[in-house]
Amino acid sequence: MSEPEILLGQAAELGVALDASRAATLIRYEDLLARRAVPLGAIARSDTTRIRERHILDCLRAAPVVHEVDVACDLGSGAGLPGIVVAVAEPGVRVLLVESRAKRAAFLEFAVLELGLSNADVVVGRAEELRREVDACFARAFAPLPLAWSVARSILRPGGRLIYFAGAELLDPVVPEGAALEAVVRTAVLESAGPLVIMTRQ
Repeated sequence: MSEPEILLGQAAELGVALDASRAATLIRYEDLLARRAVPLGAIARSDTTRIRERHILDCLRAAPVVHEVDVACDLGSGAGLPGIVVAVAEPGVRVLLVESRAKRAAFLEFAVLELGLSNADVVVGRAEELRREVDACFARAFAPLPLAWSVARSILRPGGRLIYFAGAELLDPVVPEGAALEAVVRTAVLESAGPLVIMTRQ
C-alpha cells in the first residue's frame, strides 16, 4: 500500500475524507516539517520519526469541526499545526496562520508557497491585534485554556467556536466567562492524544 493510501485510511478512521491529492500534499508537508521545522525548533527533534501520528493525525481531528465555516484562525501557529493541516483538508475554509515569531512566520510563508495553499494566509503578529472577526479559532500548544479563550474571544464572532487541543490529563474543563461548552471530543484511535474542547462564544 502506498503512503497516500495509508494516510487516506488513517484519515478515514478519524472521520476525515481526503482525496489522493490532499493526502499527497500532507505527505509533502510532513517532509517540510522534518527538514525545516525540526531544525528551527518549531517541532521537537524527538518527534522527527513520528510526525504523522503526533502531529498530522492529531491535527486532522479538527477539520470536521470547521467544515462549514468561512474563516478560521490558528492562534500562535508555530509550524502550522493545526492550521496548515486543516487548510489542506478543508480547501473551502480560509485559514489565518497567526504567528508573532519572525522565523516561524517565515517558515509558514515558505510552507504555504511550497504546498500551493491558496486558502491559507500568514499573519505576522499577535492574534489580539487582528482587526477582523473569525468563525473559529484553534489553540494547540498555545496557552492554558483560560488564556486561550481570552485571546479567542477577542476575535470570535458571536456563536464562533474555540477548538482547544487539551492535554491527555484533562478531566472536566472549567468553562470561562462568556463561553458555552459545546463538546469534549475524545479520539479512541489516537490513544496518546488529549481531547478537543470546543467552546462557543455567547
